[in-house]
Amino acid sequence: MGSSRDIAIGPVAVVSLLLGRLLQAEIDPTKNPAEYLRLAFTATFFAGITQATLGFFRLGFLIDFLSHAAIVGFMGGAAITIALQQLKGFLGIKNFTKKTDIISVMHSVWGSVHHGWNWQTLVIGATFLGFLLFAKYIGKKNKKFFWVPAIAPLISVVLSTFFVYITRADKKGVQIVKHIDKGINPSSASQIYFSGVYLLKGFKIGVVAGMIALTEAVAIGRTFASMKDYQLDGNKEMVALGAMNIVGSMTSCYVATGSFSRSAVNYMAGCKTAVSNIVMSCVVFLTLEFITPLFKYTPNAILASIIISAVIGLIDYDAAILIWKIDKFDFVACMGAFFGVVFASVEIGLLIAVSISFAKILLQVTRPRTAILGRLPRTTVYRNIQQYPEATKIPGLLIVRVDSAIYFSNSNYVKERILRWLTDEEEHLKEANLPRVQFLIVEMSRKQIFANFLNPSFLLTSMLCFSMLNPTLMYALMFVAAVTDIDTSGIHALEELHRSLLKRDVQLVLANPGQVVIDKLHASKFADEIGEDKIFLTVGDAVVTCSPKLADEV
Repeated sequence: MGSSRDIAIGPVAVVSLLLGRLLQAEIDPTKNPAEYLRLAFTATFFAGITQATLGFFRLGFLIDFLSHAAIVGFMGGAAITIALQQLKGFLGIKNFTKKTDIISVMHSVWGSVHHGWNWQTLVIGATFLGFLLFAKYIGKKNKKFFWVPAIAPLISVVLSTFFVYITRADKKGVQIVKHIDKGINPSSASQIYFSGVYLLKGFKIGVVAGMIALTEAVAIGRTFASMKDYQLDGNKEMVALGAMNIVGSMTSCYVATGSFSRSAVNYMAGCKTAVSNIVMSCVVFLTLEFITPLFKYTPNAILASIIISAVIGLIDYDAAILIWKIDKFDFVACMGAFFGVVFASVEIGLLIAVSISFAKILLQVTRPRTAILGRLPRTTVYRNIQQYPEATKIPGLLIVRVDSAIYFSNSNYVKERILRWLTDEEEHLKEANLPRVQFLIVEMSRKQIFANFLNPSFLLTSMLCFSMLNPTLMYALMFVAAVTDIDTSGIHALEELHRSLLKRDVQLVLANPGQVVIDKLHASKFADEIGEDKIFLTVGDAVVTCSPKLADEV
């Protein structure tokens, strides 16, 4: 039902630990195992309801708060966390921490180095890990051998199981899978609490676990979608996960979600579509029904080796370096997600990543870019003087461009920023003994493509490309509005700016306000306040109109 082609579904450590912690806070599983199971099924049911509801109301846009940089950091941190968790089986440690942060894991690993490690297990794990990495290297080196890394995990399981069986290594301390019960889970639809005191508790636990599971699944799905360059529909993923957990709650399952380790193995094995989940389900079903005894002697070390070899490729160093070069704020989000996952937990890492990404959005909204414009030599094109040093200012005029809609969140900043530009310019002119500023032109469009129509080659190209296709598009391309909208706070800020300018004997001029903006300026009577003759189609028109006035005064 989902849109992800790579995600592999099942129980995961984070959700398992979270769900177990929340359930045990309500019911003791040793004293009341039946009620404990019923509460778990109830929580799973409401987790599915929560996920499906979010998808039904099309709240998939929430995944947009996970930026590419956050995904890179989350993916790298999760890969390291998963690899560290596999050290229990890789080293043969019996008493291992249930926490996922790197400090707790390493403390548990080194704390048992003298009495907890099993050298036979380590030899098995290291040998087959080397084999898996070598197989992966062969597949990357020569595309003809793509099947080698795909079949290597299966070969490793078969060989290691056979080796342990004939050598009876399990009697020497090598941990094996041991006995696995045959068959599938019975129905549990009648065990879900739909009334009573545990109904509300199950609902609360289900909402929390469902949200964490959903966030992790979407993050994992989006990670692999970006690696394969296809789109992930968050709404479909939510509905699919919700339906899965609702059905699962009725078949003796607890909350399941996308698994990073299984998805990584799935991805490295070469899966192309979601049919891989169907194949996986069928294989698991057949395994549980018929061949579970064959896995009795499978060493845990080989399972750990397969997962470690799979997640190593999820650490993208090149992407992190590129993010650092492009955008330092994105790099902060990347590292926040990475360190949050590694040193705390997956949910903390995701929370940090979303918080930093949201803070970036707020910063950009509340602190929009502004620039002083100058005229390029021998043209009527006006550009940012910092970007184009050859652009020159017009005597007696200060042209300021605002690159954002003016809302309550940034209106005061825009006003104060413009006044700061004006103050700095007046001080500079006073020191240079030059004429003071008499007109402040606020440019409300980012690009003046109209000026390029003065170029014959551009005009000919534009006519050939657009005139016969869409004349409206050709006109729309003449101006790209930056101040796309304005609210009452923005208009109030313009009014205060106008009054401040009048005190300085400076006239306010607006250039190319958009349709929505000009309608609101008329509705608020601000257009009448500054005068219709102070609103122009382009900066060039404003300069041509204001410059003769300055010349007449001189």
